[in-house]
Amino acid sequence: MIVSADAKILIFMSSETQLSLFDDSSFNQRELIPTDAKIAIAPGTYSNITELTQDCDRCHRCPLGDTRTHAVVGRGNLKAPIMVIGEAPGQNEDETGLPFVGRSGQLLEKILASVNLTTEQDVYIANINKCRPPDNRVPTPVEVAACLPYLLEQIRLVDPKIILLTGATAVKGITGDKRGITKIRGQWLEWEGRLCMPIFHPSYLLRNPSKERGAPKWLMWQDIQAVRAKLDEIQNNS
Repeated sequence: MIVSADAKILIFMSSETQLSLFDDSSFNQRELIPTDAKIAIAPGTYSNITELTQDCDRCHRCPLGDTRTHAVVGRGNLKAPIMVIGEAPGQNEDETGLPFVGRSGQLLEKILASVNLTTEQDVYIANINKCRPPDNRVPTPVEVAACLPYLLEQIRLVDPKIILLTGATAVKGITGDKRGITKIRGQWLEWEGRLCMPIFHPSYLLRNPSKERGAPKWLMWQDIQAVRAKLDEIQNNS
């Protein structure tokens, strides 16, 4: 029997070395992440937000990647103690690539400023979904599931002490809680060792401008004061 040179090489290889030839772990799975929602995004996949943003910019894990102008990843202090999570980008956000920059964003900034919080120092803002759904509709469960791993990596990288969940979609997407925002807002929830508070989405406040006692804007004022107090407590105890 004639043995080829390649076969002779394999004969003298250890079994571990031979098995390693069939191990696909050396392939860069991260390159495939933006192509298919079935490819997992494991904790620790990204070492910084820049890497994550690069994948979001070329992502087609769901159909929203086909219709976006820009992926909207986040803005604010990357080491902020507070993270605000919204639903999905609107038209202004899709055009600029930044979250909460329209009327809702302007109101959010005012709400934060009312208790001396800023995106430059105290807050980082992101969304459940990075791409705008057509006609600003609510993201589908498939779209949320495809994009959520990116957000979980953002949370890990920013490592906030407090997460504000603006609206029912954000609450359900992160915690799985399906209760309406009017029933759950203002309550502290614990998720993955972090304090979360559901709050009204600023767009809801724009549609309900009354500041009377018990109105959404009045309730938001109570909630944001509670957030400020909790942050102070955490920082004083650290």
